[in-house]
Amino acid sequence: MTATTLDRPVRTQEKPSMLKTFLSRNGSMMPTFAAILILILLFAGAEAFLRGDFITPRNISALLLDNAYLLVLAVGMTFVILTGGIDLSVGSVMAFTGILGARMLAEGAPVAVTVPTMLLGGAAIGLLIGILVQYFGVQPFIASLAGLFLGRGLAYIVSLSSIKVEEPAILWLQSTRMSFGGWYITPTGIIALSAVAIAAFVLHLTRFGRTIYAVGGNEQSARLMGLKVGRVKIAAYTISGFCAGLAGLILTAYSGAGYPRNGIGTELDAIAAVVIGGTLLIGGRGYVLGSMVGVFVYGTIKTIISFMGAEQSWMQIIVGALLLLFIVVQRAIVARSDGRR
Repeated sequence: MTATTLDRPVRTQEKPSMLKTFLSRNGSMMPTFAAILILILLFAGAEAFLRGDFITPRNISALLLDNAYLLVLAVGMTFVILTGGIDLSVGSVMAFTGILGARMLAEGAPVAVTVPTMLLGGAAIGLLIGILVQYFGVQPFIASLAGLFLGRGLAYIVSLSSIKVEEPAILWLQSTRMSFGGWYITPTGIIALSAVAIAAFVLHLTRFGRTIYAVGGNEQSARLMGLKVGRVKIAAYTISGFCAGLAGLILTAYSGAGYPRNGIGTELDAIAAVVIGGTLLIGGRGYVLGSMVGVFVYGTIKTIISFMGAEQSWMQIIVGALLLLFIVVQRAIVARSDGRR
């Protein structure tokens, strides 16, 4: 009896490509990478359209100068959105702290008292919103909407008209330019970049930051793990209010005056920048560096429209289209993630 051997093809499991592996491991970063790509395309398109007059040290430096206050607002908003919340009050809080600081300075208050008052005033409103959300069960949209009306009302109580700032120490924040090789940066820009750096450190290298992500990812699981969910959520809104107070200081230095109608709609700009930067509105995923990219995308679009002499209504149209695009991308990422479970 002879034994015969049947040769059967042996199936070998195909190894996933490096690109597929990278996408599977870093899917949550795709919106941020998309924002960076859009920023590069905006730069390239503007440079080609304006024939080499856009990407210059002066214009790029001005991008940070003009959007420093929005960058600080986006930093605070990132903390809140990462927890799954929203903060509609930041524009009004920025206006309130700005007009409050201008009024105090006009009445002779020293800078050492005025600036902490502005920061603490913003943090106090953020703390109030956090308490409403955590201990009274108010939806973040409603609680922050109440904070919006509170901040705007307080701004009108302080003054109904613009108040000019003549304090040299405040104006120094904007007027001083540290130049190097054609580039420049102001103290307001340094403050904004420092806020981004501190926030990135806190979110990614501290227990508090990891808890922020855990609360946004699944609040119930975070509670079962023994994490201080209530404290973290309140702290997130307090940080957002503090950043709004800091943005009020930056905007006051930038404009040289406080005005109670400042910041109308700015909260939507901050939310748009954070979402374009890759932070999911449902919370749990996102990067503060991505929010910075989102602010630069927003600022670049505004600069291009200004260079072209087009109507500012195109600003809302373009940002709205980008926001819709990134929300769709986010939904696809979430659906793909849920499909793996």
